[in-house]
Amino acid sequence: MSGAKVLITPRSLSDCTHPALDALREVGLEPVSVRPGVMPNEADLIGAMPGCVAWLAGVEPVSEKVIDAASELKVISRNGTGIDNLPLQVLAEKGIKVCKASGANARSVAELALTYILTGLRQLTQTHVGIQAGEWPRLRGREIKGATVGILGLGAIGQELAQICLSLGANVIAYDPYTNQDAIQHQNFQRGSLAEVVKKSDAISLHCPMPEDGSAVLGPKEVGACMKGAVLVNTARAGLIDQTALASLLESGQIGFYGTDVFESEPPQRVEMLNHPGVTMSSHIGGFTTESVDRATMMAVQNILGCLDGPFV
Repeated sequence: MSGAKVLITPRSLSDCTHPALDALREVGLEPVSVRPGVMPNEADLIGAMPGCVAWLAGVEPVSEKVIDAASELKVISRNGTGIDNLPLQVLAEKGIKVCKASGANARSVAELALTYILTGLRQLTQTHVGIQAGEWPRLRGREIKGATVGILGLGAIGQELAQICLSLGANVIAYDPYTNQDAIQHQNFQRGSLAEVVKKSDAISLHCPMPEDGSAVLGPKEVGACMKGAVLVNTARAGLIDQTALASLLESGQIGFYGTDVFESEPPQRVEMLNHPGVTMSSHIGGFTTESVDRATMMAVQNILGCLDGPFV
């Protein structure tokens, strides 16, 4: 397998200089990229596949055509946990392994979600916009201590956020029908149905995967049932919330704040909601901290090495 290559496509790693990639070079694998700093498109990926035995992948969409071009590919290793950008059935049929860096970015995403929750509770975005307009808004906010934070999804990120909020004195109610019922033990923590979380929460943060049918977890009915002035935070997937219903309820004031790190297309198309004074956005940076990138890259590299049989020189 001399000259075997590993395709590196996450934008944060695509200059191939991260020290963790040296572990690949040490066993004779060559890290390669397409266009450093740019998310590759289908043509880029198809052109890069020849000679690649492994792929350290990001969130770029992956089509069946790309996998068809990957004749030597043995493993796709994500530097995160989301794999809904991959054609999993095709990969399984071809015997290509899929690995995730489970938990590597949990703290950084949870901290961003917390930032949005606090921003919404204190109405900082509306205050900022007002001052920019030459006004002097003094909007009464509220503390997180004693507030109820709803969490949809108790994977690594959801659990991390729950623990942080509990340590700050919040009450936490979570919906997740799949995780261990004993995952979190705290007097101010409880589990509830989706309807209960929506109805009781001052702030709701989403940390769940997309349903298999692609439907929104918070559809028009659920978004409409949120507490008056509720804070919504989405660092997971844009499709988890019905965007049309969300825009309408932001306009009416039923939803008081929306903080999002994810969009249906990235960069997002210009839509009216992006300019709403109750919306704060970031450019899919939930896991983009020095610490998170280091953890995720080391885990992704080790997953590749664990799936391949050397030597490569």
